[in-house]
Amino acid sequence: MPVLHGIQCPRCGTQVTTYRNPLLTVDILIRTATANDLVLIRRKNPPPGWALPGGFVDYGETLEEAARREAKEETGLDVLDLRQFRAYSDPARDPRHHTVSVVFTAVGRGTPAAADDASQLGIFSADNLPHPLAFDHARIVDDYFRWISRGRLEGPPLPEADSDIPQE
Repeated sequence: MPVLHGIQCPRCGTQVTTYRNPLLTVDILIRTATANDLVLIRRKNPPPGWALPGGFVDYGETLEEAARREAKEETGLDVLDLRQFRAYSDPARDPRHHTVSVVFTAVGRGTPAAADDASQLGIFSADNLPHPLAFDHARIVDDYFRWISRGRLEGPPLPEADSDIPQE
């Protein structure tokens, strides 16, 4: 739905119509080099809880650049073998805004340390996940662990192969 904000064209002075669109984010399922355990962060800022490392895509930045930047900023890790996992777009996934997240998988390299928006960092298996997970990250993590339990770590998750997992 168009929204008028009183913005005028600098050349002709005509009022410009702007649109209220979802914000683009990335989240990264960072696994350790020796296991399928995941790196999660405890958020410093609202909404509270544990979360996947991630954040907003900057203007002029590719999804992959944003994923690498956010991983480094929040965990201190460089990410290898970065691959798109899935996209999540439920308008209620983030209580602050309507966001669309492109989720990546990667292997972390380096010494993990909480930084930037993270107050804590932990490495968790499917059996010892912290609670609560912020946003829709419980669903994302569940989708991920279900996917790898089927031995699908070597390629992108294909919707037709995981037909019992709801796709957005």
